[in-house]
Amino acid sequence: MVLTRLSAFIMPLPVFGWQAIPVRIKVAVTVLLAVFFSAIMPVHTDPKQVTMLYAILLMANEATYGLALGLIVITVFSVVKLSGRLVERQMGLVMAQVIDPLSGETARPLSSLLEMIFIILFLSADGHHLFMLIISRSYEVFPAGTSPTIPVLANGVINAGSVMFVAALRLAAPMMGAFLLLMVVLAILARIVPEINILFISLPLRVGLGLFMMAIFLPFINGFVSEFAELMGKLLPL
Repeated sequence: MVLTRLSAFIMPLPVFGWQAIPVRIKVAVTVLLAVFFSAIMPVHTDPKQVTMLYAILLMANEATYGLALGLIVITVFSVVKLSGRLVERQMGLVMAQVIDPLSGETARPLSSLLEMIFIILFLSADGHHLFMLIISRSYEVFPAGTSPTIPVLANGVINAGSVMFVAALRLAAPMMGAFLLLMVVLAILARIVPEINILFISLPLRVGLGLFMMAIFLPFINGFVSEFAELMGKLLPL
């Protein structure tokens, strides 16, 4: 049961679940953590009274709980990447796509760069210890063999999605405001000088403004690292 919850929790995580990490290392880390937690965490289930069907139900509950925790973490973790995608749309870089070497999926260059910077800052602040603290806290509140109800887990995932969109819009709001101001200036310029090809001029201006605002935006990513830990304490069903 401990291994099931840990596996479901680690599978969607942004660091431990990367495709670039070999499967053998993932399995070894998961088994090692399962042995550690099973040795220190109490189990409130008598093995002699567990039938085969009951064991399957217990493992299903553990997998559901672990997966819900992982989904909440990865949803809030995607705030910086989502804000980068909002800015890329304003810059006109929607069609620019690259292969993310970590996840193996198609991604956009600017959002991937912001995500990598956030991950570096997150790991430098010992953020990976927060993942272990989350799973340790889950075993203290809900030992192996117990788990929250499905409505509680679903509510946590839904709230995490709402927080992701609100936080991403809050981070991207200054940059989107700058693009709105640029569009107003270009519209006034088009009325004053109709001979100017506004579409031809707007493309480099939008890219240049986006890169400039992104350079100003980078210090705020470090502030979101500490906010990430606070959001985990509010959203996780622990």
